[in-house]
Amino acid sequence: MLAEASVNLLQSYQSGLSSYDEVLDLNGRIKPYWKALFSTMEKLGIDELQNRNKEIVNKLRENGVTYNVYGTPDGLNRPWQLDPIPFLIEQKEWNGIAKGLQQRAVLLDLILKDLYGPRNLIKDGIIPAELVFDNAGFFRPCTDIKLSSDKQLTLFAADMARGPDGQMWLVDNRTQAPSGSGYTLENRIVMSKLLPELADGMYVSKLSPYFNSLQNTVLKLSDKSKEAPNIVYMTPGPNNEAYFEHAYLASYLGYTLAQGDDLLVRNGSVWLKSIEGLQKVDVIIRRIDDDWCDPLELREDSRLGVPGLLQAIRMGNVQVLNAPGSSVLENHAFHAFMGNICTYFLGEKLIMPSVATWWCGHVKELNYVLSHMDELIIKKANRKTKFRSIYGRLLSASEKDELKRMISQKPHEFIAQQEISLSTTPSLIDGNIVPRYAALRAFLVANGNEYHVMQGGLTRSSPVKDRFVISNQYGGLSKDTWIVSDKTGEVPEKIVYTAPASVNKHISLPSQSAENLFWIGRYCERTMAVIKFMNITINVLNLDRNFGGSAKQEHIKILLQSLTHLSATYPGFLEEEERMSDPYKEIIDLVSNTNRPGSIASSISSFLNAVSAVRNQWNMETWRIVDLIDNGFQEIRNAGHMNSNNIQKTLDGLFNNMFTFLGIIAESMPRDNSFLLLETGKLIERILSRISVIQSNFGVKNSSGVENELIEATLINHHLLVSYRQIYKSHLSVEAMLDMILLEKTLPFSLVYMLDELKSNLGRLPSTTRGERLNDAQKYVLQASTLIKLADIPALSKSNGKSDRSELFELLSEVSRLISSVSVNLTNMYFSHTIMHHSFFEPVDYNKDEI
Repeated sequence: MLAEASVNLLQSYQSGLSSYDEVLDLNGRIKPYWKALFSTMEKLGIDELQNRNKEIVNKLRENGVTYNVYGTPDGLNRPWQLDPIPFLIEQKEWNGIAKGLQQRAVLLDLILKDLYGPRNLIKDGIIPAELVFDNAGFFRPCTDIKLSSDKQLTLFAADMARGPDGQMWLVDNRTQAPSGSGYTLENRIVMSKLLPELADGMYVSKLSPYFNSLQNTVLKLSDKSKEAPNIVYMTPGPNNEAYFEHAYLASYLGYTLAQGDDLLVRNGSVWLKSIEGLQKVDVIIRRIDDDWCDPLELREDSRLGVPGLLQAIRMGNVQVLNAPGSSVLENHAFHAFMGNICTYFLGEKLIMPSVATWWCGHVKELNYVLSHMDELIIKKANRKTKFRSIYGRLLSASEKDELKRMISQKPHEFIAQQEISLSTTPSLIDGNIVPRYAALRAFLVANGNEYHVMQGGLTRSSPVKDRFVISNQYGGLSKDTWIVSDKTGEVPEKIVYTAPASVNKHISLPSQSAENLFWIGRYCERTMAVIKFMNITINVLNLDRNFGGSAKQEHIKILLQSLTHLSATYPGFLEEEERMSDPYKEIIDLVSNTNRPGSIASSISSFLNAVSAVRNQWNMETWRIVDLIDNGFQEIRNAGHMNSNNIQKTLDGLFNNMFTFLGIIAESMPRDNSFLLLETGKLIERILSRISVIQSNFGVKNSSGVENELIEATLINHHLLVSYRQIYKSHLSVEAMLDMILLEKTLPFSLVYMLDELKSNLGRLPSTTRGERLNDAQKYVLQASTLIKLADIPALSKSNGKSDRSELFELLSEVSRLISSVSVNLTNMYFSHTIMHHSFFEPVDYNKDEI
């Protein structure tokens, strides 16, 4: 561990230090474990470190690791940023830090129980009443909310930074829905794969014991008599800043990811709306802020919560971590009173100091703040208030006077904290290892009567020199956090993680997730259908432009109109003649216009949104393809600057990637309800799109020359041209073509094959009827399949006196209507629950575990 580093990197880094740095001890000497890390980086070389950093960026993007930033055009799904240089803390020091964190968690738990209980802190004058009753995180309806365990504060995260005395100081508390543990785990996994040699000579503590402890706690809170309790990880949804983490942890821990709309309260219990019916929920890990949890008793305009949730908690029918109301502890003003509160409750001093804080609600403290503003950082006491921290030294005289006036008007709303020089840590910025300010978020979980501290955490550092800008919302970088030792006598381990054993053998599929999976199948197939037929049409246009003549114009017109029907982008090529004279302009708009329903860009956008909404369903291979599809989506949005050849090349790439997406799904996805719904959506869209093309191309009889062109285009569209030529050679016939694309059971794109596959999928989805009875969706498919199988192909290929193939058109119209009805019926059965499961018609005891 004490291997000497060559002087280059280390000396270069030391020369840039201007404040206390993590690499140095209080005597200015290099800490031995940092020396070992620099030695390894020296062996790697700065060029190789940069190459590994690029691999890390690519890996995070491929894995779909994102952090949504509000209020910016590119904020949704912004890639997570990880600095390749870890943050190191020696195990002996961490043991002391952990004791301070455990004391702080115990103290906050006691405060929480007191504020929603006897309120002795107020009665005995330890804290002013304003810290409770004027606290945006205090909710009177939560007064009688209690968990079954002794600890009411189950999950706790603490933001820390090293102060000028060399100790870790507590900067902030996160108590209502602490975030970051999932990103911490992903950071470790990526570092262990791409930079494992950085840990040479060091033992790095594992993260897995924390997650195992979390699962044990959840199990204790659930009904112990249950073999597999129903545990829900409750998220605000895909647009939340940390949605990646919600989906990631739900998948990692084996819990059901659900939104508020997926849950309902009946007879005092919480139920999950799944495609298998209502399922009773035992434990909810919530990532929704307190005031959004229950629109009946808290914020009435909330669309994120569950009406009646608080009453279900009161009745003890569901356990929620953390319990609503815990955000009261996030008020910044508590820092000013923590020393006295610690003495009052525990009879001891704080192990870990807080940053010096003054609450302006007291006259003495107010006067101090107003007269020492240059030394202070001004904040609102309530975290929920949209008010960015103000550094007094950066204000002009007039700005300072305005701030003083604002504070003096409502002093109880403001706090001030000492601006101190926090430590810096090595970061890789623009190819150089340079010092940057950093802060560490530690994670704790209640485990019986104690708190378990994660052996690591989420370190965030500022990308900007001499500025403490660490928030991910403002561009902060993340770091893997290593608790290190040399573990004399033991073989050093690489950085590792261990997945906890799942506590849930069956993970339910919530209705919203089911609907998204269904529409992923539909949007994917819809996009591919339009791309496929558009490429066929462009090829015909290019052929006509280079080698064509007037005899070919009629079939081009029909193909262009078929493209409009297929994409439903009316009026398209149906009304305006000038679009026929210059079709590329309309084609480009059909490719790139994201605001035009039915366009390729619009369909891909909807596909990507649906994919992101159920990101816990996908493996890494799938995410790599999704990333490529997203890249193609960005390209086609600029299709107005492309020529036809470039458009086709981009469309070919998109088509191949979406085909690969379906291939990976087919090869790797478990054959559960998620797979069945995605496949069902794909088949419904595939059937409807193929019917649309057949109707548009052959609903009216044309000359043999035109129909030969349309037959070839249709066979290509069905992936059947090679099969057709093997059987019929060069002979082209509408009757032979219809026989193949409608009735050939061995061909995956024939109508009868697709209908049989759809029928099979519907039969494997959860039943909504008694015994062997068919539900309406199954009846519709059976009726459609029967119509096709009984079809008289010679009669369908003939036309009446007006050249209309009315029998063909009417048959396909009826099949299309029936399959569209299947989609509506599935929505009612599984997504909106308009059609209740058959058992709901019988008397139901909602206090039972099953329905």
